[in-house]
Amino acid sequence: MILSNKCPLILFFVLSVICFQVNAENTEIATPPPPTIDASAYILQDYHTGKVLAENNADAKLAPASLTKIMTVYVIFRELANGHLHLDDTVSISEKAWKTSGSRMFVELGNQVKVEDLLKGVIIQSGNDASVALAEHIGGNEETFAEMMNQHAIRLGMTNSHFKNSDGLPVEDHYTSARDLAILTAALIKEFPDYYRWFSQKEFTFNKITQQNRNKLLSRDESVDGVKTGFTDDAGYCLVASALREDMRLISVVMGAKNANARANENQTLLNYGFRFFESHRLYQGKTTLNEARVWKGASKTVELGLAEDIYATIPRRQYKDLKAVIIVDKKITAPVAEGAKLGSVKVTLKDQVVMDKDLVALKAVDQGNIFQRLTDSVLMMMEKSEDGK
Repeated sequence: MILSNKCPLILFFVLSVICFQVNAENTEIATPPPPTIDASAYILQDYHTGKVLAENNADAKLAPASLTKIMTVYVIFRELANGHLHLDDTVSISEKAWKTSGSRMFVELGNQVKVEDLLKGVIIQSGNDASVALAEHIGGNEETFAEMMNQHAIRLGMTNSHFKNSDGLPVEDHYTSARDLAILTAALIKEFPDYYRWFSQKEFTFNKITQQNRNKLLSRDESVDGVKTGFTDDAGYCLVASALREDMRLISVVMGAKNANARANENQTLLNYGFRFFESHRLYQGKTTLNEARVWKGASKTVELGLAEDIYATIPRRQYKDLKAVIIVDKKITAPVAEGAKLGSVKVTLKDQVVMDKDLVALKAVDQGNIFQRLTDSVLMMMEKSEDGK
């Protein structure tokens, strides 16, 4: 069992329930309220757990400006991952893409540009022309690509988002929320760590024109490695930021700040608050045996139990010692058992508040036993039931 390598564990076994608690001197530190942020909406959440540490108006449907491009890039990354697109593919620049207004990569009409260059133009230079070119290449037209964006938004659980274009220029019925952008950013970082590194690149040169990344936090804070800025008159100044300090990653979203400095400062304030007063721990490693349970009428007498993925908890600083966990295993597990079948639960609490409750699953399948094994276990189960009834 893994809670962390920072503290020793004392394990208690009671029937099918396994409890552990880290005992230490109680030195509780009070957590202050979140800072006041001057913006239309904002959210701060832990990347691993999704725990929200600060928020205001986070579900409001707002114009996202170039924060739209986070979804644009996410869709493109998905196309790369499934083999429908390759970084060295070339894209023909249409008249629509070439004429697109706002921030630009300065692609030229009719030129053939590599997908990788266009992606960097979107991510680093916030090129509207590059966004449209890629959208047309993948979807055939920007309208079809926008439908792909919306399908991914639904799949990710972005319930307050609807996209009409790939670049974020103002258009009716084009909106998202701070919470949805945090969800999207977490998915992008988790699914595409190799591509995500481009979001930390501070400048990019294309067609002999060098442009700087507009995310000022990349230069101010070495722990910040993304993500995207945005601005229109409707949206105000926006920024999605992410930072990694030690093993803790936070995502902050600020929408509708007053100016470019304000959006950077407000994100920095949120990130500093989160890192200063909270900590994130990996409690258990996924796909690792936490317990073995008896299996009746199976080809094997036991099944290994664990969690489907790594499990983290976000808690106030210096309260790790107060975490308690209980592992509960189902009784009378009978074969066949499918891999991934839910066979119990793992619950972690902090001072009687649940911070994590996940399914305990079978790490391997157990087939039904032969006739002899099934008959033998049937008799044993009957005898055990008889004993319990006395």
